[in-house]
Amino acid sequence: MLPHEVFLDKKVSKVIAEGTNGYFCLLPRHVDFVSALVPGIFMLADGEGKEEFLALDEGILVKCDREVLVSARNAIAGASLESLKAAVEDEFKKLDEQEELARTVLAKLEVDTIRRILELGGKSGEGSNT
Repeated sequence: MLPHEVFLDKKVSKVIAEGTNGYFCLLPRHVDFVSALVPGIFMLADGEGKEEFLALDEGILVKCDREVLVSARNAIAGASLESLKAAVEDEFKKLDEQEELARTVLAKLEVDTIRRILELGGKSGEGSNT
């Protein structure tokens, strides 16, 4: 689950993830489990052994009975590690562009604010006798 959507709802036979204490593997009969997740690779395998990879931002994993729920800030899927790498690089490029745009807008707002403050300062000084 992501903050704005259910990213994936799938039946799997194995989950490999990285928590704050390292990697772990969950199988159907694993004891109930909770772990904080660190940003990294999350691997799923279906009953036929077909693997799927996700790049996850930090989050939390809860395994209760035969259900595993994961909540993360962001996720990217890939059929292979190579395709996941390309998707992550593309996403980072987009984020870098968005951050650059945000910095540009913020700089323009700062300049405009300073200009307005200077204009107000000049107007208030016009009526003073110094």
